[in-house]
Amino acid sequence: MIAKSTKLVSTKRRQFTDEFKRDAVQMLLDGHSAPSIAERLGLSSTTQLYRWKKSQLEVNGPVATALDARVIQLEAELRRVERERDILKKALAIFSRSE
Repeated sequence: MIAKSTKLVSTKRRQFTDEFKRDAVQMLLDGHSAPSIAERLGLSSTTQLYRWKKSQLEVNGPVATALDARVIQLEAELRRVERERDILKKALAIFSRSE
């Protein structure tokens, strides 16, 4: 009879501070993509990040929701302004050629 040795592997879950979670969620609200944040901070997946965001929205209530809505609004405005800038660049190039 051969005795098998069993080795128990202790997997310890990483603990994150509240400040770390707030900073990660703030990066998300600032417009960084969830996968890039997860990669930079060494998170295993974006799911954890989205859970933190949901939790913070529940805790902070309408203020955080308003900030999230404001970020979306500002991103839309940024896209509009970038399109206008691109049009003006093209117009400048056209008018510069005709002189």
